[in-house]
Amino acid sequence: MAVAERTPILELRGVSKRFGAVQALTDVDFEVYAGEVVGLVGDNGAGKSTLIKAIAGIYPVDSGEFLFEGRPATIHGPNDATHLGISTVYQDLALCDNLDVVANLYLGRETAARRLGPLSVIDEVSMEKRAIDVLRGLSVKIPSVRTAIASLSGGQRQSVAVARSVMWDARIVILDEPTAALGVAQTAQVLDLIRRLRDQGLGVVVISHNLADVFEVVDRIVVLRLGRRVGSFDVHATSREQVVAAITGAEWGTVPGETSAIGGNGPKETLS
Repeated sequence: MAVAERTPILELRGVSKRFGAVQALTDVDFEVYAGEVVGLVGDNGAGKSTLIKAIAGIYPVDSGEFLFEGRPATIHGPNDATHLGISTVYQDLALCDNLDVVANLYLGRETAARRLGPLSVIDEVSMEKRAIDVLRGLSVKIPSVRTAIASLSGGQRQSVAVARSVMWDARIVILDEPTAALGVAQTAQVLDLIRRLRDQGLGVVVISHNLADVFEVVDRIVVLRLGRRVGSFDVHATSREQVVAAITGAEWGTVPGETSAIGGNGPKETLS
């Protein structure tokens, strides 16, 4: 079924956000479908971080509409986003270096085996088993789930952070610069993980400045410039030069493979 005929898992319509005198987002539309990887790109200050933090419930929007599976949704805070099934993995990964993989996957959500008066005994066995199952399902390769996070490579750390995001019924995973500062082999490991998330039917959003990685793994590219959505490109029907032109506003015209954004985002700034 064509993307246009399906209902997005998450759809934003006409979202705007201002910080004092700075208009960070202006009438932005954005959509993510099940089994799709969307690349969100743009220059510094384009509004990418503001948009994902609005989706994650960190920034309340000034105007606009959120729909989840076609139904109106309200996101007032991170708990609302989590409840809907939206999980965000930021650049800092928010992992505890001194704890092992199991402890990081369950941080704040530990499973209790039984209670001893006012205290609970953690069910280490079931936690370890599920951790192994989740990591195996994503083909994440680490020495052991009892390895301290500090001992893992950058790619393995990123993989653990992603695995944590999907352990709790996530429908959409947002990855902020997932390959930043990684080597070639580690980058390949993370890109493979993103493909597996898509194959499992999740909607994935990848924010990245690395267009080589974006073209390697995404299905569609959404470009923001100066707080506005200026294009949506089918990655198989466009070139890196065309995307760069949209990012920089180099030319105006129609780009092969570009699809119109939903609703009013002003003119589409693209390459002839």
